[in-house]
Amino acid sequence: MPSSVHYESHDQYFAAQPHAVQLILHMIQREVEARLPEAVRCIGYNVPAFRLGKVFPYFAAFKKHIGIYPPLTADQSLIESLAQFRGPKGNLSFPLDKPLPYRLIGDVAEALAAQYRKVGSSRQAAG
Repeated sequence: MPSSVHYESHDQYFAAQPHAVQLILHMIQREVEARLPEAVRCIGYNVPAFRLGKVFPYFAAFKKHIGIYPPLTADQSLIESLAQFRGPKGNLSFPLDKPLPYRLIGDVAEALAAQYRKVGSSRQAAG
């Protein structure tokens, strides 16, 4: 993906990917929207993301995998179930040569939403 391209929408980003990857990205988008219907599509760091108070999760297509960011830090049992997909910094990498666990990705989106709601309410209580 050329660094000079600046995406304005999920659709524009998806269209720049190979057809098989477009289908995967649409499935991730649908899963997140089904789990977090109040989330709004956006672009962050030049990749698809959702805004729900804060921008998350980001998801990006690479040559051999789909990356999901940022790392989940608050749901230990879910973090453990993601072990095979977690990189050194906790970001998720789903190989394109294997079926993607869309439900698990949806679980991550919900857990991130809960994580950020908790952080937001902690900040409000402290303020």
